[in-house]
Amino acid sequence: MTEQLKRAREDRGWSQQQAADRLGVTQAYLSMLERGRRSPAPLAHKLMQVYGLPPTVLPLGEVRENSSPDFLAYELASLGYPGFAHFRGRARRLNPASFLLTALAQQKLEARVAEGLPWVVVRYPDMNREWLVREARARNLQNRLGFVVTLGRRAAGRDDLQPLEQTLADSKLAKEDSFCKELSEPERRWLRAHRSEEAKQWHLLSDLRPDALRHVS
Repeated sequence: MTEQLKRAREDRGWSQQQAADRLGVTQAYLSMLERGRRSPAPLAHKLMQVYGLPPTVLPLGEVRENSSPDFLAYELASLGYPGFAHFRGRARRLNPASFLLTALAQQKLEARVAEGLPWVVVRYPDMNREWLVREARARNLQNRLGFVVTLGRRAAGRDDLQPLEQTLADSKLAKEDSFCKELSEPERRWLRAHRSEEAKQWHLLSDLRPDALRHVS
């Protein structure tokens, strides 16, 4: 992160003083940020605005297991998801990795949001993978996350996602799960017979397939 801040400033041809003026901090404070002696978290949104940095610089926050459908829809829209362009306009609050696990932790996730999760993986490959895997395992979400990564990799042909996919596969759970949806027994029986190969691979009950992802390419 410290190298990213310095590089972003130098790419714009700004001195530390010029950048500090735009950020509303002292030159000494910016110097400490660039040397890793101060956390960038309090300035994360300002750094995004001034330097044009991606939302992966935002702090990795808590995983919220009871988030409203509107909150998740607007957060996904704020990340730039094309399917929710009509929702944009609200301030971004979550790091993409935090948003992804928050969505996967829901027991009732709207289908339109679920369809956008592979897009997040493809759009933000620089997410903190160590944090993502650790937190997913702590919440037994590695199968759901692995499913999303597999869908994104196959839909977009992104071989760079294979290491993350393999890391999750190494701790794959044997227990059958839904993909963020409460299912009746008839629905479970139907999905066992008609689920996608990707869902079967991750022991999930879902018919979501790579070719159904309209905005991942």
